[in-house]
Order: sequence, then C-alpha cells, then structure tokens
Amino acid sequence: MIFEMTYQIRVSDFEKGKHWYETLLKKKPDFVPHEDFAEWEIIPCCWLQVTKGDPAENSGPIRLGIKNIESERQRLMKELQTDYFEIHEREEVPVKWATFKDPWGNQLGFFQYLDEKERDFRIAELIGNK
Repeated sequence: MIFEMTYQIRVSDFEKGKHWYETLLKKKPDFVPHEDFAEWEIIPCCWLQVTKGDPAENSGPIRLGIKNIESERQRLMKELQTDYFEIHEREEVPVKWATFKDPWGNQLGFFQYLDEKERDFRIAELIGNK
C-alpha cells in the first residue's frame, strides 16, 4: 500500500533554489532536516524535496494542480522571471496544462481543471469535505 510520496529536485545553488521554490510555493519549507536540503508538503502526504546537486536531465515535469493557470503564469513571469510558457488544451482532455523550467533546468508544470465542479470536488475530497 502506498500512503505517501516525495519528489526530489536538485539545484546547483541551494540557497537560490530554496528561495525560488519558496516563491513558487508561496511558503517556507515545512522541514529542513540538514544543510542543503528542504521539503515542502504540497498537499497532505505529498512532499517536494529540494537539495543541492546536479539537476537530472530530462526529468519531470511534476505538475501541480491550480485554480487559474493564466494568473499563475503571470505571477511566475513577474516574481521569478520565468520565460513565457504556452498553455495547452485539447478537446478530449479535461484540463489545461503547461510546462516550464526552474533556473536549473528542472521541468515543472501546472494543470487546471476545465470543469470547476470537478476541481471543487477534488479539493473537497482532499480536505475531507466530500
């Protein structure tokens, strides 16, 4: 039985990387067990780890579900100076999605449910209000 998960991203400059991910995630790390390593609990039992090291080529993307992909793109371009990235949509896919990179080349992304009722159901399920 799988009950928790972590995803690790490596950055060559830990302090800059930690600050970049604090800005992306809009919060300080939840756990810093030792030097050059930080973790954020993104949603219950789902952790993003940032550590010092060589980024893995062609890894990811890890995509995060958000409410408004266009406003998050604007925020990242303004606050983190990310390059403009395309938002994709296909008729048979129930979400919009996008992929972008951090300054170390790690691939990240967002997705947004097209059906707000589905999104709200997923959020309620996550917080136990289903």
